[in-house]
Amino acid sequence: MSDLSAGFTMTVFQEVQPVLKLIIDHPFNAELAQGTLSSDRFCFYMQQDSLYLVHFARALAFTAGRTAGERRMEVLLAAAQNVLLAERSLHEHYFTEYGVSEDIKRNQACVGYTSFLLASASLGTMGEALAALLPCFWIYREVGKHVARRAVSSNPYAKWIAIYSDKDFSDVVDHFVELTDTVAGEAAELELKSMKDHFMTASHFEYYFWDEAYRMKTMDCTES
Repeated sequence: MSDLSAGFTMTVFQEVQPVLKLIIDHPFNAELAQGTLSSDRFCFYMQQDSLYLVHFARALAFTAGRTAGERRMEVLLAAAQNVLLAERSLHEHYFTEYGVSEDIKRNQACVGYTSFLLASASLGTMGEALAALLPCFWIYREVGKHVARRAVSSNPYAKWIAIYSDKDFSDVVDHFVELTDTVAGEAAELELKSMKDHFMTASHFEYYFWDEAYRMKTMDCTES
């Protein structure tokens, strides 16, 4: 048994720490914790996130449809339901509060990330699909916990912080981690290496997503 299969998620979580640090230390999340993030930046992020989550839920559903075993399907469908219900409700809350329209196109990071997830879910192995999907759950939990520890009182983004630092969300992440490790334990060495690559690629997309949201970057190719 390889080192990866002995503890796939533990191994890749250690290797992704530099990327995670970049995300946690990014001005978007630092300002989010302090409540100083501009509402324009936050709303732009929420618009992109709303578009992203539709495709993310679809990728989860594709993966659930391909998996063998009732328990595995249950974990994946529960995760998709969490995305569509809890997180969708969060978007609607802020869209109403700030009077934001959802009429916006995906930016470069969103298009790249969602295309990668859908390709992994529909064309990759089960291990590759899970490894690509995992960073969204795991990194958001880490960011949520980090921001919650540093959040000021009366933070205008308290509802967002509460969702991603909540035990219910953490439980969803734990189940997804467990499933990924189970599938990794059944994988051959070549697939494990590919799973690691998928995990790291998705983690880098996470950083690009936060960064482009902070810069409010659209798909306009004339932007500097």
